[in-house]
Amino acid sequence: MSNIIVNPKNYTGHELETIFFRPLLSGPSAEALGIRILYNMPMPTVVQMWDRKGNVLTPFDNHSSWSGGVKSTHYQKTIPMSRVKAENAFSASDYFSTIFELITNRPDVNMEDLSGTELEAAETELFRRAIADSIRMNLWLGDKSGSYNTGYNSFDGLLKILNERVAAEQLHFAYSDLQTELGDYSVAEVMDNLIRNASPRLKGLFSDGEVAFFVSPSIYQLYEAYLDNNYGTATYTDSQYGRKQLMFRGFPLIEVNLEPAIGESKLSQDFIIFTDRRNLVMAVNTADSPGSEVRMWYNPDEMENRQRAVFAIGCEILDEELVTAGINVATV
Repeated sequence: MSNIIVNPKNYTGHELETIFFRPLLSGPSAEALGIRILYNMPMPTVVQMWDRKGNVLTPFDNHSSWSGGVKSTHYQKTIPMSRVKAENAFSASDYFSTIFELITNRPDVNMEDLSGTELEAAETELFRRAIADSIRMNLWLGDKSGSYNTGYNSFDGLLKILNERVAAEQLHFAYSDLQTELGDYSVAEVMDNLIRNASPRLKGLFSDGEVAFFVSPSIYQLYEAYLDNNYGTATYTDSQYGRKQLMFRGFPLIEVNLEPAIGESKLSQDFIIFTDRRNLVMAVNTADSPGSEVRMWYNPDEMENRQRAVFAIGCEILDEELVTAGINVATV
């Protein structure tokens, strides 16, 4: 297996997309994020939105010309993109054992014939997993200014954006003091209030099946305890096999686990975000960002294997009116 340690690999252009980033931004990794992902849209990445007038019907008159009235309103939101790099390094011995474990854990591998393709796939998967986890943490905890002390400063994440817009009263409705609300009400009552106080536009999207709660682990556990305490006999099966997906009034709860980093930051560990999944957007670009590449090589001077990826990334809340949230706003 010595050839995996010394043979450099470099992905650019079409290979960068098809071999590395496209699998990273689709399938289970993307589904785990639970939000909308845009890949390789032209930079600057602009999302177009249209808001038509409410009534498009008018009486038919054979003697009149066009009576369509006011045209649809056009909105657009630019997603701020930051050029970032991901870097990883292993000592030769650690690298060898990690790659070997990835390969041997696959049931379809012939251990008598470990070709260069098998080794390269394992090495790529190792780095892809590391980038996927870092993207997820930065997506929520990112803070370029460092004022929230999250430890993730590649680009501004959703919790920083949410904190700033709650503080500026730019959201349609929000609990800016979630701890007080949870002290006065059960977690189910708080979530019920978020649904009831959603904007008419968000309520109009309920039937699309894309509206969900994004919650911290503590909120998720509070709701589990609420179900156990109120529906004891109905949770018998759940106690044996676990719960595949928690729901409240038909809306899924997506657990956003950011520990331990969020506990060491100035951001609140407790939050509930009720919105359409498509309203939370992450954009990644490897086509229009100069110098985008994935490179893996062996450094003989330091006797370690190194991995580097360069690309552009950013996230945004498209429409504040489509968000109701419960969050303890951080003071910075």
